[in-house]
Amino acid sequence: MFENITASTQEHLDIEDIKNDLVVTKSGSVCAVLKTTAVNFDLLSEIEQDAIIAAFSMFLNSITFPVQVLLRSKKLDITKYLSKVYDIEQRIEDPLLKRQAASYRKFVQEVIKTNDVLDKSFYVVIPSGKTSSKEPGSGPFDFFIKIMGIHNKRVVVNVERVLKEAETKLIPKVDHVSKEFNRLGIRARRLTTQELVELYFDIYNPNSVHGQRIRTNVNDYKTAVVNPAILEE
Repeated sequence: MFENITASTQEHLDIEDIKNDLVVTKSGSVCAVLKTTAVNFDLLSEIEQDAIIAAFSMFLNSITFPVQVLLRSKKLDITKYLSKVYDIEQRIEDPLLKRQAASYRKFVQEVIKTNDVLDKSFYVVIPSGKTSSKEPGSGPFDFFIKIMGIHNKRVVVNVERVLKEAETKLIPKVDHVSKEFNRLGIRARRLTTQELVELYFDIYNPNSVHGQRIRTNVNDYKTAVVNPAILEE
């Protein structure tokens, strides 16, 4: 007789749970993720660049915990945008404005023939630090290691316990990083549970996420959609 198999795709992911606006990995480490704006350094004057460098140096000297800065670039399909531009162009009655709209549309069409249109997003990952787990790979950098695909031994994680321990450590860290980024002219916002689900769904499904509705319940991603049919002997 074969043993009934109840494993789902969740078993192949490195994330144990996403709850209370935090990410819990299967090794027991917990992280908060901030989404930030960016500064175009090249467009700043020399004085402004010096000020940004000085403020960033103060930020680096002020933190006593590890952080990870992540830049994600995604290729965009702007077909719908061009269709919208064309529709607006057809409704314009002024001949001069109509020619300008047509010129802009053709310019964009020529640009995308030789260049990719990218959407860039900036994130800062803040780990809570050491958890109560004694297994290898549960330190503050374990979250980064797992995202890079280096798998460590899985431990049994008490999600509620590690979240309770992590929240008290992460709140002051998140507040400190956000304030320091404000000094740089950068706005930082902590991602919610739903935003984290959508972010990681996008990471693990880069080719299928476009146009697909993301479920709002995290538990939906832990339930097997198809139960295996195992014949008994």
